[in-house]
Amino acid sequence: MTDAPTTNASPNDELEAQADLQAKQKRKKMLKIFAFIVIAIAILYAIWALVFGNTVETDNAYVGAETAAVTSMVSGQVEKVLVSDTQQVKKGDVLAIIDNRDAKIALAQAEAQLAKAKRQFTQSSANSSSLSSQILISSDDINSAKAQVAQAEVAFTQAQQEFSRRQQLNATGAISKEEFSKAQSALDNAKASVNVEKAVLAQTESKRKAAQSNLDANEALIRGTSQSSTPDVLAAQAVVDQALLDLQRTEIKAPLDGVVAGRSIQVGQRVAAGSSLMKIVPISELYVDANFKESQLKDVKVGQKATLTSDLYGKKVEYHGTVIGFSGGTGSAFALIPAQNATGNWIKVVQRLPVRIKLDPKELAEHPLRVGLSMNAEVDTSTAK
Repeated sequence: MTDAPTTNASPNDELEAQADLQAKQKRKKMLKIFAFIVIAIAILYAIWALVFGNTVETDNAYVGAETAAVTSMVSGQVEKVLVSDTQQVKKGDVLAIIDNRDAKIALAQAEAQLAKAKRQFTQSSANSSSLSSQILISSDDINSAKAQVAQAEVAFTQAQQEFSRRQQLNATGAISKEEFSKAQSALDNAKASVNVEKAVLAQTESKRKAAQSNLDANEALIRGTSQSSTPDVLAAQAVVDQALLDLQRTEIKAPLDGVVAGRSIQVGQRVAAGSSLMKIVPISELYVDANFKESQLKDVKVGQKATLTSDLYGKKVEYHGTVIGFSGGTGSAFALIPAQNATGNWIKVVQRLPVRIKLDPKELAEHPLRVGLSMNAEVDTSTAK
């Protein structure tokens, strides 16, 4: 009977085998942990890509508004100032009053000139009637003068015939020299009478022509017009309208709803036309200029929705808006001293471009903002593509 072969293992071999087994188990465990970490990272990235991958955000954003500059359209001394900084006003509210006495005087003068122009038109119309009457009278005078000329010519003809007979008789000595001289005088007087009557006729015709010329000139001024449409009256009416407008402008009114800011006038101060008096900030029509990095703007488009929070209210209050446009240049391009990258050593700096976001007026009414406040803006690039 033979015995089975036996293996004599030393304690060192057993320890090495056990260490190898533990190392393998440890490597398997590390691989599992690494695989779990990779899977977790992949899942987190997928979640981020789905939830946050379509948004870009910045905390470099500030509230702005199209403020209205209130200026004086007339010059004068400030009589009253009815508002102060931070006061809320409505469109049409009186903000300040300028002394209107000069404007009232100017209006009265303009109205007087208008009345004078209307009276002159009435006078011109009456002159036309008078000149027409003068022409008719001149026509009658001309006819009368023509009759006088004809009568003088008849008398001259008779005197000439009588003189001829007396001249023949005088040649035979049948009449005296005195009688012949009377015939000569009668002929000369008849001839002179003809000349006088012709001169009167010419003078009468000249008067008629002068009256006709005056009538034509007067008619040229008023022909085709009425008292309200003649050029002199229209010009005077325009002066009245301007004076009335200047009088109305002595009451300076708010051009829109908003809050008074930057008031620079006081009672008693004399202001010139065009002087800036104050500003009105329309707090219901605010917008946000969000300065995004140029590397963030690839997918940002007009019309995309945006979510904003203000440092004034914190993250618990959200505003919703819409991208309405992009600035024409970066902030550095419009700086007072633009960067000169073409000179000296140059280090590339990521530029920021202002993106304008219009805010919801209803949300602004619930939580008012003011110009210049800081905002956090986040644009959803998955909308309005």
